[in-house]
Amino acid sequence: MKNAARVVLGLILVTTLYVSAQTNAPAPRRVIVHAGHVLDVKTGKTLDNQTITIDDDKIVSIGSASDAKSAGATVIDLPNATVLPGLIDSHTHITFDPKSLGYESLGISVPREALIGAKNARITLEAGFTTVRNVGASGYSDVALRDAINDGDVPGPRMLVSGAALGITGGHCDDNLLPYAYHQQGEGVADGVAAVQHKVREVIKYGADVIKICATGGVMSKGDDPNASQFTMEEMKMIVSEAHRLGRKVAAHAHGAEGVRWASDAGVDSIEHGHLMDDASIATLKKNGTYLVPTLYLMDWNRENMSQRHVPDYIARKMEMVTAVGQANAKKAFAAGVKIAFGTDAAVYPHGLNAHEFGVYVRLGMTPLQAIQTATINASDLLGRSTTIGTLEPGKFADLIAVDGDPLKDVTTLEHVKFVMKGGEVVKNAYTK
Repeated sequence: MKNAARVVLGLILVTTLYVSAQTNAPAPRRVIVHAGHVLDVKTGKTLDNQTITIDDDKIVSIGSASDAKSAGATVIDLPNATVLPGLIDSHTHITFDPKSLGYESLGISVPREALIGAKNARITLEAGFTTVRNVGASGYSDVALRDAINDGDVPGPRMLVSGAALGITGGHCDDNLLPYAYHQQGEGVADGVAAVQHKVREVIKYGADVIKICATGGVMSKGDDPNASQFTMEEMKMIVSEAHRLGRKVAAHAHGAEGVRWASDAGVDSIEHGHLMDDASIATLKKNGTYLVPTLYLMDWNRENMSQRHVPDYIARKMEMVTAVGQANAKKAFAAGVKIAFGTDAAVYPHGLNAHEFGVYVRLGMTPLQAIQTATINASDLLGRSTTIGTLEPGKFADLIAVDGDPLKDVTTLEHVKFVMKGGEVVKNAYTK
């Protein structure tokens, strides 16, 4: 009986403490955003004179300005702006810069890379990209940066990160710049089915949200061919099955047609680049429902800036090869109805120019709305975050941006974001200047 009494008294005490804590909990921090125009990226409708009510980091309601109760709230007036969801870049290298090419990259330490990432994270966020997927970094510097952002130590977008990208010995994701005497090898290198299974588990152990693999050669690496497949089908199937079993998606760098087909058939969630695809590989993406993250503006930027850059010859030659056909192949994929998620490969060109990608998509056949959807509802679906980001809806994170003009008429307005909010916190407001 005494023991029973103690249990009852304990339950009463716990309940009393819980009720007391709930009663004394601070009221949520409320922010009211009055927007002249709000773009619904699902329907393409623009609603005028809207009020977005935010409690702490989540949207509570969106509706007519007359319905809002703003007593005690922080009020932000954007009467002439168009508001839309924070943008998502599905392919960044936020800890790299354009100068991190070729042999110059050997002089950049992992701590220095992390600090470069902190700079680029702020630039990317202020450009309107409130979420990014970082696909490849040295020494898990992107994991450290993600955690620092989440802890509020430095400003930056929400980050899903891969840590080391998986690749074969001598492939695009290996370190191929030093001679044999140094025995240098990339952190993500693994050969054979058992080894790649172990490597997936290892990068997840050290903090990876997503698995990045190199299914073909690349442009920025020495000694490999962008057309050549790298991992075998058996290796990729093991990577995908292990990653999916452990709750991670797989992004596959792939330029060449065979590598695109193999990776898609192996079950990867997205193909990154796909610049050397053929009709059969495009059909495979469509059949399997594999996302393509096309990274196209880099071709325009490189074409315009190549003469001013000190690019090693082995990079310049491969860059010319993919630039000659990459956008035309992406246009075919758009027309075929392949699922597209926005991604830039920012670091090949300066961070902060990410939104220039939209204009290329429209030039290749998308409507402005379709282009915007690649960086909102499509990208959130690819990242597995559709319930929290990608649209402005009650219950989702208060990630929103504002621009002058109508992005449905001129998508390049997104290159000039004037207001950025992430999780209910204003990180940029050019309208107050």
